[in-house]
Amino acid sequence: MSSASTPPAGSLARRLGLGDAIAIGLGSMIGAGVFAAFAPAAAAAGAALLVGLVIAGFVAFCNATSSAQLAAQYPTSGGTYVYGRERLGEWTGFVAGWSFVVGKTASSAAMALTFASYAVPGPWVKPVAVLAVAALTVVNTLGVTRTALLTRVLVVVSLIALAVAITIGFGHTAASAALPGPEVTLYGVLQSAGFLFFAFAGYARVATMGEEVVDPARTIPRAITTALAAVLVVYALVAVSALHALGPAGLAASPAPLDTVAATSGAAWPGVVIRIGAATAALGALLAMIAGVGRTTLAMARNRDLPGWLSAVHPRFRVPYRAELLLGLIVCILVLTTDLRGAIGFSSFGVLLYYLVANASAWTQDRAHRRYPRLLAVAGAIGCAVLVATLPPTSILAGVLVVAAGIGYRFVRLRATAARDGRSEKNGGMP
Repeated sequence: MSSASTPPAGSLARRLGLGDAIAIGLGSMIGAGVFAAFAPAAAAAGAALLVGLVIAGFVAFCNATSSAQLAAQYPTSGGTYVYGRERLGEWTGFVAGWSFVVGKTASSAAMALTFASYAVPGPWVKPVAVLAVAALTVVNTLGVTRTALLTRVLVVVSLIALAVAITIGFGHTAASAALPGPEVTLYGVLQSAGFLFFAFAGYARVATMGEEVVDPARTIPRAITTALAAVLVVYALVAVSALHALGPAGLAASPAPLDTVAATSGAAWPGVVIRIGAATAALGALLAMIAGVGRTTLAMARNRDLPGWLSAVHPRFRVPYRAELLLGLIVCILVLTTDLRGAIGFSSFGVLLYYLVANASAWTQDRAHRRYPRLLAVAGAIGCAVLVATLPPTSILAGVLVVAAGIGYRFVRLRATAARDGRSEKNGGMP
């Protein structure tokens, strides 16, 4: 291979085509959340669940358009960390990147535990979750094309399971469908939108991998919008079929709504398919999270917002292998020592803050780089702020504490760097 086609040392290789990028976007969104999010959404909004889905989809669309046009202008690793840094300043970019890395690390542990809880009996959940994290970390370190290939397989299996649930939902009706659902209120509808928004979260994951996409200015916007449109259709079909089968009351009362939909058929095999689909979806989301967090960590390390040794890129596979291996180790420790499935509200806070920064960054772009009306960025920012307000107070408090910890970390790191540079100048350039 000629030197002209060899990526510079320390950079990632552009190996992802449009199909790969769309698959990563789908794998990021179609996680275990779709198999569970409709129950709390129905409990909050009752029959107006579909209104909540429309609101969540619109906010996701606004965020996606902002992320897409920013990725076209800044086709490098890091996503909103880079956009916020370039458009709004270093501190704003850091807050977005920190929120993403910490929040998605916790989410990765939650997805690993969710996969294992579907796949094996109780005593084996944590060991199998650790094995899943280790295996997917290895896949990611072997190159981005392996990540994309495995993501395609996992997405197909998940979509088959959802197709089974949708078919059964439209063809069967449980007794609960005739019961009155929860009272419809404006706050409840907005809260349902908040629950459902996090089933969409991940549509811009490919933007964090912008340094590895072929023709990024064209490919990334197309991949983000195509993946989001496909998921919107799938989620709408899931919602309507689940409401048809169970009704708002039955859907709200089910801890595993698509399992309950499958049970209306009277056969055992649909439930098995749904469980396989949920486990596979959790694996797909985990795979995409490891890839996305690794690239954001790489970008932050390049700017010394995280330790510089994390910016190393494997000379053969062209991936941020140190960042991914450290992430895998931390996630394994979290899996073994905690159970984050019900305690990652701050991750939701962090995701909304991340996209709020993306929308604010897109609003500052000039006409030459703007692909969508500026009004969409404004609507996306307002939507993120409104959805934050619907989070439980404990989640908001946890999110604020996580952001505060990150700000304190960066402040101490900057002070230490300044002191070290000062000592170096006194010593005539010697450390």
